[in-house]
Amino acid sequence: MGKNPCLECGACCAIYRASFYWAEADDETPGGVPVELTEDVSQFFRAMKGTNAKKPHCVALEGIVGENVRCSIYEKRPSPCREVKPSYIGGPQNEKCDFARFAYNLERLKPKAPSD
Repeated sequence: MGKNPCLECGACCAIYRASFYWAEADDETPGGVPVELTEDVSQFFRAMKGTNAKKPHCVALEGIVGENVRCSIYEKRPSPCREVKPSYIGGPQNEKCDFARFAYNLERLKPKAPSD
């Protein structure tokens, strides 16, 4: 597999709310999501700071969307971040990926040809 297209994108981190069960944070689960980067959204759920906003942008996203990005807590990212996969990379088309890329005027990912 070639370079991960997420490293040049980051659109999903700047369009969706990353909401997850509160116990994924490191105040409950050692090695979990750093609690200082989260905020409560209900009694049982937290979200990554910056994603529960009218114009979401995750506090852990570094770089410029569509150019060069990285997640500063990649190994400790919450479950919704682990579940979003880029279209056609190790799986089928992903409408969430396509929508996020569209919102940032990025070209949709395409399936690789068998010779790639």
